[in-house]
Amino acid sequence: MPRGVVVPPSLVAVAARQLGLVSSAQCDDHGVADGPRTRLLRAGRWTRPTRGVYDTEPMSDHDRPPDDRRRRAAWLGMLAYGPRAIPVGACALALHGVAGLPARIAPEIALPGGSAVRPRDGIRVRHYDDFVTTRLGGRLVAAFDDALVQALPELRRTPAVAVLDNALNRGLVDDERLAVVRAAMRGRRGAAGVDAWWHLVDGRAESPLESDARLRCIDAGIGPHELQVEVSDGAGRFLARGDMGWRLRGGRWLLVEIDGREVHDAPSALYADRTRQNRLLATGRIDLLRFTARDLGSYAAFIAPIRAHLAADAAADRRRA
Repeated sequence: MPRGVVVPPSLVAVAARQLGLVSSAQCDDHGVADGPRTRLLRAGRWTRPTRGVYDTEPMSDHDRPPDDRRRRAAWLGMLAYGPRAIPVGACALALHGVAGLPARIAPEIALPGGSAVRPRDGIRVRHYDDFVTTRLGGRLVAAFDDALVQALPELRRTPAVAVLDNALNRGLVDDERLAVVRAAMRGRRGAAGVDAWWHLVDGRAESPLESDARLRCIDAGIGPHELQVEVSDGAGRFLARGDMGWRLRGGRWLLVEIDGREVHDAPSALYADRTRQNRLLATGRIDLLRFTARDLGSYAAFIAPIRAHLAADAAADRRRA
């Protein structure tokens, strides 16, 4: 810390709530005036991502969890344009906690009454018609349904489907509300493209990775027959559930599991996965393939094994006939 500069615990607490970001006004309120801020900047302890905003925890985005990156984008927009700034679109969705958004999103805010101000430093200032707001963490944020209307036309297919899958799976919306969202999007730029993939949304997907995997299979012409396939033992007792399933000859199933690092890398999770896999295979009715997030980007590592397994089953069925 530069000599003579003490950041009070009260400002540290504010920064923690805002993922390391604080405004000039907040610094003044907590006794850190312009001179000490300048010394902190010169010492490299703080950075200034935009006028009037300080980053008290400067580091590479690669070192931050994706959720923190997205929520920091929302906070950057709010702090840059003051207490009246309302996060909208993808930034609002990030603050609502929905999963599936791109790892990096642009700061995006609107001002009450459509006030016109210039964007700066990559922060987007939007002029939306009237939209509903809700209060999160003491700040007004675009309500979830309106944030969907704002964000979806600007998202690519995979994150858009993943966001909607996640929202349905977690009960953040239901089919009736999604129908209202879809109707509200009509006429907006990009909405026509959204209609082309709306039928792909499936709330049974339990993670954005599963949504991504399903879309890759559909694009390859081998979309799964079912999601979250439940498997029971001979006595009808539930054993496990597979992320994606294809029906095979003789009442068998090919199940595909997508292992996310944050869930499956812990030792306890690895043990549970092994036990679960053994129970599935012991039924004699399950063929199982498991993949990681890294595999999804490779045709040879992901699509090719599934296609080969399905082709071998089809060939065996033809020989039997």
